[in-house]
Amino acid sequence: MSTAPPTTTDEAPQAAAPAPKSRGPWAPLRPLILRLHFYAGVFVAPFLLVAAATGFLYAGAFQAEKLVYSHEMTVPVGDTSLPISEQVDAARKAYPEGTVSAVRPSPEDDATTRVMLSGVKGVDATHTLAVFVDPYTGKVRGALEQYGSTGALPLRTWIDEFHRDLHLGENGRLYSELAASWLWVIAGGGLVLWFSRRRALRKVRGTVGRRRTLGLHGTVGVWAAVGFIFLSATGLTWSTYAGANIDVLRTSLGQATPSVSAAASGGEHAGHDTASGAGGDGEHGVGLDKILAAARAEGLGDPVEIVPPADASSAYVVKQVQRSWPEKQDAVAIDPTTGEVTDVLRFDDHPLLAKLTRWGIDLHTGVLFGLVNQLALMLLAGSLILLIVWGYRMWWQRGRGSAFGRPIPRGAWAQVPPYVLVPLMAAVAVVAYFVPLLGIPLAGFLVVDVVLGEIAHRRGRRAAA
Repeated sequence: MSTAPPTTTDEAPQAAAPAPKSRGPWAPLRPLILRLHFYAGVFVAPFLLVAAATGFLYAGAFQAEKLVYSHEMTVPVGDTSLPISEQVDAARKAYPEGTVSAVRPSPEDDATTRVMLSGVKGVDATHTLAVFVDPYTGKVRGALEQYGSTGALPLRTWIDEFHRDLHLGENGRLYSELAASWLWVIAGGGLVLWFSRRRALRKVRGTVGRRRTLGLHGTVGVWAAVGFIFLSATGLTWSTYAGANIDVLRTSLGQATPSVSAAASGGEHAGHDTASGAGGDGEHGVGLDKILAAARAEGLGDPVEIVPPADASSAYVVKQVQRSWPEKQDAVAIDPTTGEVTDVLRFDDHPLLAKLTRWGIDLHTGVLFGLVNQLALMLLAGSLILLIVWGYRMWWQRGRGSAFGRPIPRGAWAQVPPYVLVPLMAAVAVVAYFVPLLGIPLAGFLVVDVVLGEIAHRRGRRAAA
């Protein structure tokens, strides 16, 4: 995998020289891939570098969060937990503003209960205020702004948004989508280039200068390529443009993620499993204690989140929120007036692509396998940073250490047989349509390449004259 590709006489033959027939129809693709690899590496690598650096920080944010907010998140283990309704009452007495949007009972013996409040002044509209309550004493240990389904607190939220959009809002998300759109192309191209080289040219030991940099770059890139392709694919699933196309495709295939019906008695109000609570204290009808007991009877073990009814005709929704392996994602809807379960949705019944999407996102964000997952992500991010540095270094070394080297000679596409080139171009066009931040820059590379080629051609004609 190369982000700023190498070029030597043995690896970048002049495009005008015909490839030996014995090498087969695929041989001319190598210089074409090498040229694309070069342009992608030079121009996309800065975006990848930012994504890798911020991703490295995010992977470490989970453990940092536990240390920074240990007072709010943990408590001494007591003998008997208070009913969940009393814990919510304690939170509301300390923080009466806003409405209860969700409650997460203490999932472990030493963990606090979180009562999430929406509509609190000074809290971002897309966030909630999480009030942390000691489940044994009812004492409020603090309150912090929280974001997302994984319950990110301020430190992790800041790093998450920095990684996702550089704190620039929706426009900033274009940078991360661009990086994700090209990472798999660069990684895949690097694999092709590395394995198409002669084995003797792949070694690191005993080499110096540019050959050594290339050996390090290629060796690390090969080992990390599968991880890069995975990060690219999963990152695109919740990107702005490619993510929307993926959602449409999944829906058309009947593979969309289902949601439990929150209609209290089969009415028209369905699918409000993430709606805010309608009342200020989260208590409706039979109350939180009986609602939680009904969910437990359906097999919903910790950690769970209780979402109050959205309106008078809606039900409580209790859903499991464990994203670590094995995942717990079952959900039930419970009628607030009777305490009866009105709908059940098991994660086992989700469509295959919905499950794969869930697992992929959780693995990408570092929660699926906990600390091991997070360390692996940090290793991948560090590898990508090294590869980018080595890539630019090779480009510099190609210019004899005094200037960056020239790009790969153009014209390689002319050596590719039409029966290979035409299907390849069609496949690229389809992928570019569904992944626009791959297609648009690729078109830009081609335009720039054609213009530069025409300029060079005219200069050559004038020099010859």
